Amino acid sequence: MHICHVNLASGFSGGERQTLTLIKQQLAMGYRLTIVVNPKSPLADEIRALEQCQLVLCPHYTRRHERSITATCDLVHVHEGRAIYWALLQRLLHNVPYIVTRRIDNPLKKKWLSQLAYRKASALVGLSSEIIHQLEKHYPDAKLVKIPSSPVIYPVSQDKVEKIKAQFHGKFLVIHAANMYAHKGFNVTIEAARLLANTSPNIQFCLLGDGKEREALALQAKGLSNVHFAGKQTNMGDWFAAADLLVHPSYSEGLGSVILEAMAAGLPVIGTRAGGIPDIIEDNISGFLIEPGDSAALAKKVSHLNKNMIDLSRMQTGALTRAKLFDISACAVLYDKTYNMIKP
Repeated sequence: MHICHVNLASGFSGGERQTLTLIKQQLAMGYRLTIVVNPKSPLADEIRALEQCQLVLCPHYTRRHERSITATCDLVHVHEGRAIYWALLQRLLHNVPYIVTRRIDNPLKKKWLSQLAYRKASALVGLSSEIIHQLEKHYPDAKLVKIPSSPVIYPVSQDKVEKIKAQFHGKFLVIHAANMYAHKGFNVTIEAARLLANTSPNIQFCLLGDGKEREALALQAKGLSNVHFAGKQTNMGDWFAAADLLVHPSYSEGLGSVILEAMAAGLPVIGTRAGGIPDIIEDNISGFLIEPGDSAALAKKVSHLNKNMIDLSRMQTGALTRAKLFDISACAVLYDKTYNMIKP
């Protein structure tokens, strides 16, 4: 089967890592692949390194609509918002079917072009139950399929792990890793740290990420010695290995790829009952679920795991077990079934 994957994001965040993970698995399964990517994205370099794909550099969805790009493709697989318009044009110009993987649980756009692009898709894939629910409300007649993300497995440098542990020696290390947007709940983490500052001085919160909210968050955390801003990190495997716990108190979340990545590394997670997070975390088995915005509940759960090593160990095992259900081999099979369901 020949699939054309399209991701026109200029950065390299969770969605692009998920796209790359699926591409690698499909190459191992014997697929022929054409990859259409933004030349500014690090994803382009990752695809070049694979050497087994046809790489098409596309700076905008209105560009690169030659018939030859998809002439031998069975279908186009869209992985992010702007790419859907590229697929729509390829469908209108050359009659190539496409599917869309939607990764966010935000309300769908009501713009006519966006609606047309979703209606013309042969199937709509949602990462979580909440995303499927949103799609169903707007496109009840569409073919809807739930296929979750898969955890990216990062390399681990034991030297770097030891350096992180030495930096926070004697501390129960809690990390929150995400782009610093308002919906990611960093304000909840900081308020939980404030509640624990005097009663649990051995708990250290480390915020991994950067973004437009960082200045406001730094102001909120002023005077808190138990909050450390580490900035955006590229060695997440080392942080997962060094930390005791991941917190992810988002107000909204399509699924939460960092949650899967942490769990696959054996790290329990405290997340919120928001978006697709409850699809991943089994409450009191692989972590805890709290209500969005509830910093007191977050502080209570962090404190509990700090004081109860038996529960912490039990949830480490639970996290590893749960993460196996999201392995890329299983998800790739679901995509294979979806492709075969809709290919010409």
